[in-house]
Amino acid sequence: MRWLLDGYYRLLQILITALMGALIIPVAMQILSRYTGIIPRYIWTEEIARFCFVWIIMIGAMIGVRDGTHFDVDVLPHSASRWREFAARMFVNVAILLMALSFIWWGWDFGILGSRQVSEISGLPMLAIYIAWPVAGVTWTIFTLERIWSDYINLRQGDAHGTG
Repeated sequence: MRWLLDGYYRLLQILITALMGALIIPVAMQILSRYTGIIPRYIWTEEIARFCFVWIIMIGAMIGVRDGTHFDVDVLPHSASRWREFAARMFVNVAILLMALSFIWWGWDFGILGSRQVSEISGLPMLAIYIAWPVAGVTWTIFTLERIWSDYINLRQGDAHGTG
């Protein structure tokens, strides 16, 4: 199972890199058309840039959850006790999990709304952008459950070695 999550994580890294590269094209076209007469002004470039930007943010959040760098803030004091550290991590993980589940729950309706709409400028289905919310929620859930399991295993192994 770990190799599958590692592969998905690597795919997300590749996707965010590709989207960052793709974002350069419409933004460069907007700049060139606005400040020079080299190319005509295209309306679709703003919309495509926005689509890329939304997906970059959502994929970045997915990667951040796996890395433990996105929602985790050092608000709770650190403790020498393994059980207290575990409890603090569980508090953060449960908070992330609740947010992920809300993204799945309300993101599903958001996706249904997007499936009935088409972008006026580029003609793309709005589902292409609205689906980012439930996908992020599912991904956060999977990565958070992985973190919870890993923290639990680390706690149990520490107890087996006489620490804790």
